[in-house]
Amino acid sequence: MDLKIKGKTAFISGSTAGIGFATARSLLQEGVKVIINGRSKEGVQTAMAKLQQEFEAAQVDGIAADLGKPEEVEKLFAELPAVDILINNVGIYTATSFFDMKDEDWYRQFDVNVMSAVRLSRHYLPGMLERNGGRILFISSECATLVPADLIAYSMTKTALLAISRGLAQLTKGTAVTVNTVAPGSTLSEGAEQFLTDAAAKEGKTVEAVEAAFFAEVRTSSLLQRFATVDEVASTITYLSSPLAAATNGATIKVDGGSMGGIL
Repeated sequence: MDLKIKGKTAFISGSTAGIGFATARSLLQEGVKVIINGRSKEGVQTAMAKLQQEFEAAQVDGIAADLGKPEEVEKLFAELPAVDILINNVGIYTATSFFDMKDEDWYRQFDVNVMSAVRLSRHYLPGMLERNGGRILFISSECATLVPADLIAYSMTKTALLAISRGLAQLTKGTAVTVNTVAPGSTLSEGAEQFLTDAAAKEGKTVEAVEAAFFAEVRTSSLLQRFATVDEVASTITYLSSPLAAATNGATIKVDGGSMGGIL
């Protein structure tokens, strides 16, 4: 299927690994010029090299910036004044007891997970509206509604993205610009793979047994009963980045394996 986004320019925050990297791959397959992002130049260069090796004729670039810091975001704007597709993907978390989490931990997660998306959207949305075309996607999480007890701060940031996305979508009324949120469920990113490997070693079990126990005992609401792959999430993000998804605006699209429940 031709998604009609060949030649467009996309910026993906936090895209040297995980869902962001898989989304970069998916967009490159569609002929999109992709700019990836990470905090370190080394990480960005390594990710770029992987993509360039796989897609020899593809247009891929990278910008190293800690998007939780306003001054580094401003430098990014100087390098990349406009984009057609903005994917607010960067996110950090700390699995900690509510009683042990310090103020600075809350602020850091809010700065990276929420304010990075606010700053990027505030800069790039006016140009999209002026050109009457563009896509902004926020990558939230099943944690936005499930709110695990050891991820309260992270969950708060992912819930905040839902409100910001819906509010920005209302600013696009009557235009060809859309703003949506994608809410993945438990996804087999590098971090999840490491978690499974470490738990298997600690408990003397196979990785498969640990995964099965996680869904049987922890993520019991999942209908999928397995981790989604990063490519499964990326394919939905890529579709929503295209003109084929023009009728979807102001929405939260779940790629959660059914874990969040509800009929909407």
